[in-house]
Amino acid sequence: MKVEIVASTSRQLPNFREEFDELGGELAGICYMPHTFDDVKNQPLDRKLARAGLVKDGGHHSVFDHEYVTLYLEDVPKMFAMLLNNERAYNTSEKSGRYTKMTTVGMQADLYTKWSKILEKLIKDRYGNEQYFDNKRIRKLALENARLFLSVYTPTSLAYTVSFRQLNYLYAWLGKLQQDSSPLLSPLAKTADEFCKKLEDLDLIDPDLVAYGKARDFSIMAKRDMQEYFGDVYCTKYKGSFAQYAQAERHRSLTYQMAELPTPEFYIPPLVQEDDKLCEEWLTDMLQVHEFTPQGSMVQIYERGTPEAFVLKMRERLCTCAQLEICDQTQKTLQKYLENTDDPAIIEMLSPYTKGARCLAGFECRSKCAFHDGITMERKI
Repeated sequence: MKVEIVASTSRQLPNFREEFDELGGELAGICYMPHTFDDVKNQPLDRKLARAGLVKDGGHHSVFDHEYVTLYLEDVPKMFAMLLNNERAYNTSEKSGRYTKMTTVGMQADLYTKWSKILEKLIKDRYGNEQYFDNKRIRKLALENARLFLSVYTPTSLAYTVSFRQLNYLYAWLGKLQQDSSPLLSPLAKTADEFCKKLEDLDLIDPDLVAYGKARDFSIMAKRDMQEYFGDVYCTKYKGSFAQYAQAERHRSLTYQMAELPTPEFYIPPLVQEDDKLCEEWLTDMLQVHEFTPQGSMVQIYERGTPEAFVLKMRERLCTCAQLEICDQTQKTLQKYLENTDDPAIIEMLSPYTKGARCLAGFECRSKCAFHDGITMERKI
């Protein structure tokens, strides 16, 4: 694993703990400053540090959310990135399994290569005459679906930006993974331990913030079943692959959690489903890598939010360019919402998106696909 700082809220050459304490002490002084912020900035350093210590002791840690660090993480499991990304106080840029070829070994690599070739042929046979489907796009879509055979613990790389406070809370939560009984999270304990040591080496850990962070935990795993509800707020649940969940949790205006299914189930691309023999072969191959927890494995997904936030999701996912699984599920959630609400304002808000892709609901697309089945939401890949 590689972890390095690539950017920060730094006014000088970074001595992070001391500098962040000074800045936090200044910002904490805004609430009670008699005159201007310049007066606070010109106070002696010891006074700023004393104020920083005071707010730490009182648990008023929001002033340490002004200080951000951007880390570059290399060779961390995909599931570790999903664990971090489910906490909404962050920004991330991750190597994409949709747009780049992933690196793996053994049976996973063999099936990844095998199904990339099969899917390329299926897409060409079905959509090869469409202007939208050039060779590059066909290759991308084949890789996007073939990566479902790769483990959710496949190494990836990402830039991760987070506040000083949140980073210390994450450190506290990661320390608990050694005791986590979840079959999905317990394999991450070694990665968590290594990541925490890297943060210590970079002098980014403040024991006072960590102590308060221990009262909370990661949010990704659901602790209870949830009932569906559609009103001024909504809650829905559905089965989806790890690949879909990784996409969905990036909608930080919505809340996502997952739970394991009692028996193994796998996502099958609709283009594969059309051929019974291929469908059976897909499931047989998935079972061969089941022990590695492939990204095509299904989990129970819980999605909660407001109708306004759901509109924001539709404006991104009801599109030819979106991953098909999340696009289809977003459309299903829309239909379910409209079937279960009689609020005229919510109906008016959601109804424009029943026409098909977002471009039919008034979204101004700068890269028009001109792909009929994509616009009408009837595509199979």
